[in-house]
Amino acid sequence: MPFSADHLAELNLLAQFPSSSTQEGIKVHAHSASAETVRAAESLYAKGLISQKDGGYLTPLGAEAVELTQKLQAIFSSQ
Repeated sequence: MPFSADHLAELNLLAQFPSSSTQEGIKVHAHSASAETVRAAESLYAKGLISQKDGGYLTPLGAEAVELTQKLQAIFSSQ
C-alpha cells in the first residue's frame, strides 16, 4: 500500500522535530504554514504523537516515530 499524501505530510513534519532532545519542539503557525502542514500537525496530535494540535513536543510514541522516520530517510538516501 503506497503512502498517501496525508501520510507523506505527516512524515515530513515528523522529520522537522529535533531528535536529540525531548525539550525542543516545533510550532506550526496556522497563518503562515501550508494547509497541508496544519492538517498534518492536527493528525499527529490526534494520533498521540505530538503534545499539541499545533506542534509542541514529541510524545514517547512520537519520539519513536521520528526515530523510524530517520531510519527510513537514511535507507532511502543510501546508495
